[in-house]
Parts: sequence; structure tokens; C-alpha cells
Amino acid sequence: MDSAHKHGAGDDDIRHAIDHAIRVHAMDGYLLLVGPRSDGHLLEVGYNPAADRVFHAMPARSKYL
Repeated sequence: MDSAHKHGAGDDDIRHAIDHAIRVHAMDGYLLLVGPRSDGHLLEVGYNPAADRVFHAMPARSKYL
């Protein structure tokens, strides 16, 4: 999850966003999930289910909402 922290998202907020995802976009080999941090602000999270690895997390962009 190290590269996912580049934009300042913490592990707890990333897990919360994944567990409470409101949008799931199937991309080429990964999922892009949009869900709330624990404070309610939305994150977009890139997740590779084959590797069980989060590689991206940042404030959600409008194109994924």
C-alpha cells in the first residue's frame, strides 16, 4: 500500500473507503473503487484483486462519481 499513501490517505481511511464503496469501476486488470473516508470525504482507490494490493488512493475525481 506504500504507493497509495502518496496523496496522504491513511490505511484506515483506505480500508473504510473499500468496505463502504459506493461505486466500483472494472478497469483493465484492476478495480477503481470510490468510497468515503471515515470523515465522509470520498476517496478513489485502485485495487488489484489478483495481487490483493491497493496501489492508488486519492480524493475522488468527479469523472468516477
